[in-house]
Amino acid sequence: MFIVYLIQHSETKQIYIGKTNNLERRLKEHNDNKQTSTIRKNGEWILIYAEAYRSKIDASNRELKLKHHGTSKHKLKERVKNSLLS
Repeated sequence: MFIVYLIQHSETKQIYIGKTNNLERRLKEHNDNKQTSTIRKNGEWILIYAEAYRSKIDASNRELKLKHHGTSKHKLKERVKNSLLS
């Protein structure tokens, strides 16, 4: 199982989109500053949304679409707007 996820930082409110085959481990890596692009001095990364896929290719395609296409990312953010940190 592959997971495409959206996390948000509790202090900066920055959003990060990624994919993994182990969501619990990956979230821990983000919060332990083991992922270069999500290193922060304060606060923590909080899981906002996740999608599960059986195929790694499908998960990769969805991740790329969310990261590189404004419409897809905008629609996802609109769908989860009540879950985002304010």
